[in-house]
Amino acid sequence: MDFKELGLISPILKALAAQGYDQPTPIQRQAIPPALKGRDVLGCAQTGTGKTCAFATPILQRLNADVVVGPRYIRSLILTPTRELALQIQESFAAYGRNLPLRSAVIFGGVGQKPQVEKLKKGVDILVATPGRLLDLQGQGLLDLSRVEIFVLDEADRMLDMGFIHDVRRVLKLLPEKKQTLFFSATMPPEVMELVDALLHDPAKVEVDPASSPVEVIDQKVCFVDKGNKSKLLAYLVEELGVKNALVFTRTKHGANKVAADLNKAGISAAAIHGNKSQTARQQALSDFKAGRVKCLVATDIAARGIDIEELSHVFNYNLPEVPETYVHRIGRTGRAGHGGTAVSFCDFAEKEYLKGIEKLIGRSIPVLGGHPWPMQVFEVAKDAKGRTVNAEDAEARAAAKERRRARDAANKAAAEEKKRQKAAAQAAKTAAPAPAPTPAPKKKREPRWKKAEGPGVLDTVLPERSAGPEREEYHDFYRPDPLSSDHIMDATARLLAPCKAPVKPEPVKAEEGQSRSRRRKKKKKGGEHAAPQSQAERKVREAQPPKAAPAPKAQSKRRHDRGHGPRGGRPMMPMKSGAVKDSTEQPSLMKPYYIEHD
Repeated sequence: MDFKELGLISPILKALAAQGYDQPTPIQRQAIPPALKGRDVLGCAQTGTGKTCAFATPILQRLNADVVVGPRYIRSLILTPTRELALQIQESFAAYGRNLPLRSAVIFGGVGQKPQVEKLKKGVDILVATPGRLLDLQGQGLLDLSRVEIFVLDEADRMLDMGFIHDVRRVLKLLPEKKQTLFFSATMPPEVMELVDALLHDPAKVEVDPASSPVEVIDQKVCFVDKGNKSKLLAYLVEELGVKNALVFTRTKHGANKVAADLNKAGISAAAIHGNKSQTARQQALSDFKAGRVKCLVATDIAARGIDIEELSHVFNYNLPEVPETYVHRIGRTGRAGHGGTAVSFCDFAEKEYLKGIEKLIGRSIPVLGGHPWPMQVFEVAKDAKGRTVNAEDAEARAAAKERRRARDAANKAAAEEKKRQKAAAQAAKTAAPAPAPTPAPKKKREPRWKKAEGPGVLDTVLPERSAGPEREEYHDFYRPDPLSSDHIMDATARLLAPCKAPVKPEPVKAEEGQSRSRRRKKKKKGGEHAAPQSQAERKVREAQPPKAAPAPKAQSKRRHDRGHGPRGGRPMMPMKSGAVKDSTEQPSLMKPYYIEHD
């Protein structure tokens, strides 16, 4: 049977052929047909059996069949436990869907979220994610999972081991109730089965080999060696067995760093990858290992799953795992896709119990690799003062952690003392030679109002030459008169004291003594408009006569005028002769009534 018989379309078949896939694996033959029909799938198979292709190709074909008009949105979500596995799955989607107009992206923690958010904003059809970063971005409102059509939960048992089961349940609440679910796990513990029962509806069950059984094509060996000689034996076997590339598993992060350093000292290129490494360093180490620039990649169990190295020749268990199932996952990194591989495990005296549990799980004994230069010579288990068994690896890791903490505290203390010393020196220097007081900044001179005023101002009215002629701007620049100078004050004073013509008022008609008011009115009427016109000679004689002086005002009237009261409550009047022009300096002072008392 080939992939064409499984019902895959031509663009996907071309991509698989480009990847070198000719015949489908058992998990692919059983999982692809029901997944193409839209059924839920429950797959139980160990790593390295082709599970990624078993769920990636049906997803690509189903999403390509339904064309979406408008902006892209997340239509398929693949949830994985580790960052390395997430990267590997996204690379598989990109390779299998290279001939399809679908877009995929991967998000995971340990790196900045900005590039990942930019991809999400452009729109993606398929999203591969780890639980932590997925929930983080969803909480920020940067992605929407309400329209997911196909959901894949890969390595479900590993999710349980890493404590992600609660995050998985939170993600499931964000998904629509109606969807297709593809569920894959290497083992089926009770907690995983509870999740299966709640998530899947009438699934197609696919099982390849008994759960937790090792891959038959892997050549497994065990070497009995003391703990102190494991690094020497590892370097020896890498050269003796002609190792092309090897994945070395250690128990602790400190052990991974130590083993990588020992291999580099022996002339074997090596790099460490574990949880304390930054995501950038982990990706760089994995990239160098895949490219062949590094021969040995030393890792903790965080990398036991998700690392897919084509034709990985060897896997070394530097420390045997306490959980037997972990052994299966470790050695499953080699012998993938039907290729052969070798798994070599180191076992000291304290790890013999772990070896028994592994052999019981796989149902067979592991052959012993002898004849090496460092056979086991220590046949007792290290114990503490209370007689309890001590794991040498854990004790060494704790001691190294304490040493690092002690060095960090010493460095912080030295930095604090140096800072304190510098502060004391600065204080002493300040006390010995006080710094001069800072020179105050000169105050900004306030501009006069005449400069701020727009248009003709007060000086323009006083000095008309300021605004006359085309040279006005130059005049302003070179001559800015002071309105308080003596010349301008004298000029303004002269203008105020200049003589002015007083208004000429008609002379009042004088009433003759003994005449009544009616008689005077008749005489006025008779001598007014009905009077006979005078001759020219009489008019000349009358004009030549000097005007009669006005009678002096009464004393009471004068006092009222001096006190500032005009006749009948009007404006104040100054006594002057009718028709006479007087200089303004001859007028009585307005202040005189206020300090001169009249009799």
